[in-house]
Amino acid sequence: MSESHPQGTIAAPSYTETIAPGGRWSRRLEPGETLKIVDLEGQQAVDFLCYSAELPLDRLNVPNTVKLNRSLYVTKGTTLWSDRARKMFTVLEDTCGLHDTLAGCCSNEMDHLRYGVVKTLSCRSNFVAELAKWSLSPSEIVSNINFFMRVTFDGEGQVEIAPSTSKAGDYVLLQAEMPVLAVLSNCPQQNNPSSGFRPTPIEVTVWPAPAEVAVGGAAAVAVPAP
Repeated sequence: MSESHPQGTIAAPSYTETIAPGGRWSRRLEPGETLKIVDLEGQQAVDFLCYSAELPLDRLNVPNTVKLNRSLYVTKGTTLWSDRARKMFTVLEDTCGLHDTLAGCCSNEMDHLRYGVVKTLSCRSNFVAELAKWSLSPSEIVSNINFFMRVTFDGEGQVEIAPSTSKAGDYVLLQAEMPVLAVLSNCPQQNNPSSGFRPTPIEVTVWPAPAEVAVGGAAAVAVPAP
């Protein structure tokens, strides 16, 4: 269990949970709260979406995130931006250094097309089920970020899902910049290297905001808790 804040600023987390292989998770975070996602065994992709908790139609916009950070990869110092060009999360720490913005989430339909397999569990089905807890529909699923997933591309634009460089214990630490709903799928993919062909558990931990941030954070609640 991850008990100490990676930056050493807060003594104890307010929440921690281990997410099983193929599992899903969501939580509302307030400004200044930090979310740590740990790849417990290495090479485990984590598909990630986020939405404004006060106006869910303002959601993660990956093209805005790529353009405003001038990078196809997410890493320490990256800001995740919304449709309305508002800051959603800042990556405070990152021990992996390579997180994908290109490949999106796996789906039962795509896996049947690509690999000829019939499935009922995928990152898309996880997103559908988890968003329903917050009264959000499948139409709210947009292009997502894939933490710990490696997608390579060459000078001619050819892309490939490649073995991840993530090691056991690698993590990202995200700070909420607005009241935000974080949603993730612990990728169940077994037909490409995104999860090392063998999905494994991850851990999520949340720390409260420092007092001065919490006081200034918005208190309005538009998205009901599940």
